[in-house]
Amino acid sequence: MKTIQKDVVVIGAGLTGLSLAYYLSKAGKNVLVLEQNSRVGGVIRTITDGDFTYETGPSTGVLATAEIVSLLDELKPDCELLVADKSAQKRYIWKKNRWHALPSGLLSAVGTPLFSWYDKFRILGEPFRPKGGYPDESIAELVKRRLGKSFLDYAVDPFLSGVYAGDPATLITRHALPKLYALEVLYGGFIRGTIAKRKEAKQNTSSANEPKVTREVFSTNGGLQQIVDTLATRIGDKNIELECKDVEIQHEMNGFKTIFQKENNNHFEILSTHVITTIGGYQLPAILPFVAADLLQSLSDTTYSPVINTAVGYNKWTGIKLDAFGGLVASKENRKVLGVLFPSAIFIRRAPVGGALLSVFWGGMKQKELLELTNEALTNVILDELRITMQVESKPDLLRINRYQYAIAQYDIKSELRFKTIAEIEKKFKGLILAGSIRDGIGMADRVKQAFQISQQILIK
Repeated sequence: MKTIQKDVVVIGAGLTGLSLAYYLSKAGKNVLVLEQNSRVGGVIRTITDGDFTYETGPSTGVLATAEIVSLLDELKPDCELLVADKSAQKRYIWKKNRWHALPSGLLSAVGTPLFSWYDKFRILGEPFRPKGGYPDESIAELVKRRLGKSFLDYAVDPFLSGVYAGDPATLITRHALPKLYALEVLYGGFIRGTIAKRKEAKQNTSSANEPKVTREVFSTNGGLQQIVDTLATRIGDKNIELECKDVEIQHEMNGFKTIFQKENNNHFEILSTHVITTIGGYQLPAILPFVAADLLQSLSDTTYSPVINTAVGYNKWTGIKLDAFGGLVASKENRKVLGVLFPSAIFIRRAPVGGALLSVFWGGMKQKELLELTNEALTNVILDELRITMQVESKPDLLRINRYQYAIAQYDIKSELRFKTIAEIEKKFKGLILAGSIRDGIGMADRVKQAFQISQQILIK
C-alpha cells in the first residue's frame, strides 16, 4: 500500500470539487482530487457529433455571482466565455396547445393570456398584503398567497420545472428560493422588494475592479466542458486520481486517512488535515464509516429529482421559429415534457447552418415513471411531444438520451435538518467539510461560490 501526504483531499471531480482544488492549489496547498469515474466534470459533459455540439447534463449557466464571473475571467484564454444571444431573454410557457412569451413589461403583463384577469387585478394589492408567519411555507403556498394561483400555474411552476425539476408544493421557499423569500421578509413583499433592490443597485455603484454580475445566460466556446477541463489542467494531472474504487475516509488523531484502490488493484492511503466531500448525500454513508449512522441519515435521505436530458438535432429545421431561450411546460397542461431549450438559437456552432439543436428535459418529481421507459418507448414519446410542441414532423438526425436518477437535490422540508446535521458533523470532526449541492444551492454559480468560500475558510486558518 502506497502512503501519500497531502494538505487537502477532495472527493468528487465535478464543478464544486475542481473549483475547490483550483482555488486551494493556486494558494499553495497540496491538494488531491479523487474521482470514481474515468473523466472529470461530473454531470457537465459536452459532446461534438458531426456538426452538432450538445451537453449531456446542464445546458447553460447564469452569471449570478461574483465568484463565477471571476473564475471564468481567470480561466481565459483556455476557456472563453460565451454569453447567450439577446433572443435568450425571451422565455416561452406552454398553455392551451401553444407557446406564450412570458411578460417582459407592464403592457405585455396586462395582455398575456397566461394569467387570469382576477390575478392581474389582484396583483395591485400585493405590496399591501401582510407577511406570512410560517417559516417553512412552500413556494406554492407563498405564490398563491401573494400573487394568485394562475401565477403559480403558469410562471412559478414551469420555472421550478426548469431549475429544480421539482414540485412547488414541496420546495420550501427560504431554502429553494432564498432571494424570493427575502423580498417578503426584508421589504414586505415582491413588488416593494424589487423596487428597493433596484434603488440599492443604482446607489451602490461597483468599482472598476469588481466583477460584474449580469445574470446573463452563458456557456463557453466549445461547450461547458471547457470549464471543467481547464480547471483540471490548471490543477494538474498529478493532483487528480480518476477511477478510484472503494473510497473510504478514516478519522485519525491529527486528521484523516483516505483509502482507495485503482483498477490494477493498487491500494493507496492519503494522510491529510482536511477532507472535503462534494458527492451526493446518498453516497456519504459508504465513505464516512466513522460518522454515526443516525447523523448521516438526514444526508442520505436527501431527495433528488430524476431527470432525462435528450439532445435532439436536425440538419434542416422545419419547426416553429426558434427565437427564445426555450420553452417550459406548466404541470397543469399534462404534457410529458418539462421543457425544451434552444441551444443552437442562442449559442454559435451548436448545429449545422439551417439546422437546429434542442435540449429536451423529462421526468422530474412529478413524472418519475418516465425514467422506467425503454429508450425505444421514450423515443416515441419524444417524437410525439416535439411534433405537438415544436411542430416538427421530420425525424431528427441526432437523438441522444441521458438519464440521471439523482439529478437535482431538492430543498424540501427535510433540508433544515440536513443543514443542521452538516454543521454538527463538521463541528465534531474538525477538518471534514461536507460540500456539494446538498447545501448552498444547486446552480453552477452556487457551486463555484461555495467552492471559493470553503477555500477561504481553509486558507485563513
